[in-house]
Amino acid sequence: MVYILFLIWFVILIKWADLLVSWASSIALKFKIPAIVVGLTIVAFGTSTPELAVNMFSAIDGKTDLAIWNILWSNIANILLILWISAIIYPLKAQKSTIFKEIPFALLWLIILFVMANDVMLDWGSSNIVSRTDGFVYLGYFLIFLFYTFGIAKNTPHSSDWDEDIKEIALWKSIIFIIVWLIGLTLGWKWIVDWAVEIATKFGMSESVIGLTVVAIWTSLPELATSVVAAMKKQTDIAIWNVVWSNIFNVFWILWLTATISPLPFNSTSNIDVFMSIFATLILFLIMFIWKKSIIEKWQGICMIIMYIAYIWYLVLSNI
Repeated sequence: MVYILFLIWFVILIKWADLLVSWASSIALKFKIPAIVVGLTIVAFGTSTPELAVNMFSAIDGKTDLAIWNILWSNIANILLILWISAIIYPLKAQKSTIFKEIPFALLWLIILFVMANDVMLDWGSSNIVSRTDGFVYLGYFLIFLFYTFGIAKNTPHSSDWDEDIKEIALWKSIIFIIVWLIGLTLGWKWIVDWAVEIATKFGMSESVIGLTVVAIWTSLPELATSVVAAMKKQTDIAIWNVVWSNIFNVFWILWLTATISPLPFNSTSNIDVFMSIFATLILFLIMFIWKKSIIEKWQGICMIIMYIAYIWYLVLSNI
């Protein structure tokens, strides 16, 4: 029954993602907004809603290990799995601002997370914790960063080529759909936390294994569906921005917001996942920077997916 429900949910998600991309693109076209702004706001924020919901419920219920693992593994899945699946469907070309600003920024905040979470290693503290104070401080930085990014995006030339195949939809329909999307995803993901913990207890599995498999992949399904649909529509800006900005939101917004609700003790064994997140982001930057014409090609996607599967297999074996 779980597998049947999963397939039904995924089909619905694909359809909703198709509508999300189409209607978000229509809003951008109507107001002459660059595609990058759509990726930053409607798409990236919308597809990050499951991670937000899972982390909020995890923090309230005191399941802080699951909250941290959810963020780290969603980021890894976004880059090594979702982005590269999209590249297999259609080669993805990134803008220079994505290569030299957004990807390095995502990398920077992963490094900052490592520094802030390792009090014992770096500050000789008694324990590792992402405190409530940390959360409030970095939420302030997040708001400043959004303001700065919107200022840059307003001056970004609007590409006429981008909107050739976009159908204009009534604004009120687009807004209603996006609101329904956000509410539906938020209300629909609480059971995943309870189900994941139940499985961990029943089979003697650690919460880390559940975080890196069930929760992380399931909460990344909106990003997968949206990026795949965007790639099929050849709207590569949205496909890439959806992944990059979802990763930024996961660390910069969701993790620190979770910390304001409940301080998050950090297990030093999670550093391997922080390093893997950094490594995946760095690989993405190097490929976009060094490779020809800043294009992610199909064979690269296949190689990264194999790496993702191998790493999951290693962690499952080491944590069971």
